[in-house]
Amino acid sequence: MGLRVTGGVLTAVLLAAVLFSLRSVVMSVCAALFLALGLNPLVRRLRRAGMRRGGAVAVIGVAVALLATGLVSLVVPFVVTQVAAFVQVLPAAIRSVTEDEWFQRIDELTGGALMDGMESAGQALVSPEALTNIANGVVGAGVGAVNVVSSVIFIAILTLYFLAGLPRIKHGFYALLPASRRRTSVYLTERIADSVGKYLSGMVVLALLNATYSFILLTLTGVPFAALISIAAFFVTLIPLIGTILTTIVMTLAALLYSLPAAIIVLIAMLVYMQVEAYILTPRVMSKAVQVPGAWVLIAATAGGTLLGLPGALVAIPTAAACLLLVDNLVVPLRRIQ
Repeated sequence: MGLRVTGGVLTAVLLAAVLFSLRSVVMSVCAALFLALGLNPLVRRLRRAGMRRGGAVAVIGVAVALLATGLVSLVVPFVVTQVAAFVQVLPAAIRSVTEDEWFQRIDELTGGALMDGMESAGQALVSPEALTNIANGVVGAGVGAVNVVSSVIFIAILTLYFLAGLPRIKHGFYALLPASRRRTSVYLTERIADSVGKYLSGMVVLALLNATYSFILLTLTGVPFAALISIAAFFVTLIPLIGTILTTIVMTLAALLYSLPAAIIVLIAMLVYMQVEAYILTPRVMSKAVQVPGAWVLIAATAGGTLLGLPGALVAIPTAAACLLLVDNLVVPLRRIQ
């Protein structure tokens, strides 16, 4: 008995060490499976139109590749141009901020500490040590970008494989279940898989609303580079919980370089939108998408982000939907019998 217990513990420790060493691969596999479940509703629609599953997957893969190519060819040159223009006007914008009356008043109240701090920051940025750190950071960012691109390609290819073989994967999973519980397990698995696709659609809708609102707000307040900031806001707000906070900070700083009243208006408007998004838009969109009550959406997203960071926040709402399905279909009927 002692040898068996020791062998079991050592086996568990070995498996845990292997999984920890392969954590990046495991995360990539989980991400690919998550995306495959999200794209599966599109495959079903194409199948209802008369296409085979392989052809439907090929059409989706080609469409996504063309969309990505189009976005890169159209957005990247625009973004590069806008960033270059922003870098050129940044020194003048900072200089104009330091010449504003409100900045000088704050500087007087702080005994010149605000101006001294900005001058120290500027000198630190042009120091040899800072330039060396910036160069090292650029090199590290380049290496990181290569790793990110390779990971994205790996996840994309794996997603297509999962999408093409999803029925076989499900049938293999169902075959391992007891026959007495197979019908209920199939029903729950299909419901959970559908909730993932609807969840991803809801996230895209929320990000599009945020980007549209940001563009209108920045345009009305006269803040330059509104289109550039709005495009960035669309992708950043796909991150649950902190996405809107990050875009609010960036938009406020960009507006501050233009004028103080514009920055105040942008900050107040974005704070109002954050409350509307958190307590009205997100609960309503997600409750319709994954059939989870609004309170559960907020609790699940917060708990997932706290426990596992960004990956936890991404999968928190589908996980909450799965838990509610399991409780409604397994625990509640059992309690009624008891």
